[in-house]
Amino acid sequence: MKDTVTEYIESGILELYVMGLTSAAENEEVELMAATHKAIRQELDTILTTMELYASEHAVAPRPLMKSLFLATVDYLNRLEKGEPASFPPLLTISSSLSDYAPWLNRPDMFLPEIAEDTYIKIIGHIPTMTTAIVWLKNKADAEVHRKEYERFLVIEGTCTVTAGEAIHSLAPGNYYEVPLHTSHVIQVTSKQPCKVVLQRVAVE
Repeated sequence: MKDTVTEYIESGILELYVMGLTSAAENEEVELMAATHKAIRQELDTILTTMELYASEHAVAPRPLMKSLFLATVDYLNRLEKGEPASFPPLLTISSSLSDYAPWLNRPDMFLPEIAEDTYIKIIGHIPTMTTAIVWLKNKADAEVHRKEYERFLVIEGTCTVTAGEAIHSLAPGNYYEVPLHTSHVIQVTSKQPCKVVLQRVAVE
């Protein structure tokens, strides 16, 4: 008889999770299973490596931010497993300031490594309806459309432009922006240094 972990791995949900095709509830389930079972974390890593190899060999463009988000999730789960207490950053709004996130921004482990992907992410808080992260963007974030979650961010360092539909918004440190739902948007870094932001994704009620 197969054990629960083996059945879960063979169900196919991990592949869907890595491709970004799971629901918010399924994401929570996968992340809980990964936090609990090392075999599932290893399987997720194997799936991502296999997908990257396939994409490279067949000239298939990977889903935007897929690798960075996956690595950030694994990193966050590993930190929790090693004893880091769960934290709950405040809701990001137009009234938010950088000082609201100082407890996380000032942490010594929240830095951009010398060797990192174009998009580097450190998750600082997660509940089923909201994920908060510090994100470094070196060049740009390709087009995305959000239908089931609000994406909001507060610029910490650097500058960027957000093209959402026909509108173009120029952002500098201290600026807040919320991406409209159902709207394709692209983020382009306009500074020499990476654009560093506090990013929050909140499920639509």
